[in-house]
Amino acid sequence: MAKDPCLKILDDAYSTAASHLDTSFLSDADLAKKISMIALCASNRAGARFLLAATLAKIDKPTVDIRKPFIDSYQESEKADAYGGRNYDEQYVTEFITERMLPCNSTTAFLTPAFRTKNIVLDLKQSLRGRPAELYQAILEILDAIQSEKVSASDVLNELLRRLIIERDERQARLESQKKALQEEAGELPLSSEDTIRLIEQHLALRHSSRLPVLVVAAAYRAAAEKLRERVLQLHAHTAADKQTGALGDVEITLMSDDKVVTAYEMKDKPVTKGDIDIAIQKIVDGAEVQNYIFVTTAAIDPTVREYANQQYRELGGVEIAVLDCIGFLRHFLHLFHRLRTSFLDEYQELVLSQPESAVNQALKEAFLALRKAAQAGE
Repeated sequence: MAKDPCLKILDDAYSTAASHLDTSFLSDADLAKKISMIALCASNRAGARFLLAATLAKIDKPTVDIRKPFIDSYQESEKADAYGGRNYDEQYVTEFITERMLPCNSTTAFLTPAFRTKNIVLDLKQSLRGRPAELYQAILEILDAIQSEKVSASDVLNELLRRLIIERDERQARLESQKKALQEEAGELPLSSEDTIRLIEQHLALRHSSRLPVLVVAAAYRAAAEKLRERVLQLHAHTAADKQTGALGDVEITLMSDDKVVTAYEMKDKPVTKGDIDIAIQKIVDGAEVQNYIFVTTAAIDPTVREYANQQYRELGGVEIAVLDCIGFLRHFLHLFHRLRTSFLDEYQELVLSQPESAVNQALKEAFLALRKAAQAGE
């Protein structure tokens, strides 16, 4: 079966870029600098993803105007030289960057403020809304250079991928270096349960940490799997909705001998409400055969909500709904399975470092390794 032409374009560009990491594909130093800035912009990863989709479309259909990535199919059909930018992005770029773990935005760039309402020609007269401003100005200038044939879309795509691959590999090298230092400087005495809790609290307090409570619960079950005779099913993508995946919750637990979910965990980085409980009740009424449905939150728990959850036990024929505090859950686990505290930390570290950029960013990964190193040193 022949490969989709767009996927082949991306695969070929990746292979070309990966084999020429030491040499730029562009003779124009200013354009190369702009592409580098787009690829490496730590505060906004959407620009790189936008440019991947735009150059892919131009290579796939050379007659289109790369400055016309219209959002909806109506405008695209009305303009012979336009293309569906979001379609290229979601249909091809998502899978491509996920498989290769490239440091790009986790969701389509065409839903960011700069592009989601823009059915306009992205020429140099435009002023796109977004930060940093120089990122969007650079994008407009690159689009103009491609359309005026000062540079080819293929060379821009190759150069962008070259920079992304270098950045990905440098990030991984930093993590490996930190992991090695952590192993070399580990003390003879493992961290206490309370020191471990303090370490996780510090990590959870950092920005963009909404995925971490999922990993806390998953790591606990992975560490204690043999003791509990239960296991964690594969975690779904951070951005995937339960309706898309068919999952009951963020973490699903089964017995070792069965694939049937017996416990579902749903994570909240805000207060759990009675409405959240009602949604869980509806899942159970609709046929979710779980024994426990547990909310884990990093916010304060309203006693009336907790009591409302408790009241559902008899109504649901023995299915228990509970609302737990994330750190409280961890403290109970670590003291109950005190001899597994280092195993828990190792499992948590593995989960954190293996997450895609969209779920746990590089800064959070490096921060955990630094925090663990400091904790082990007694700092």
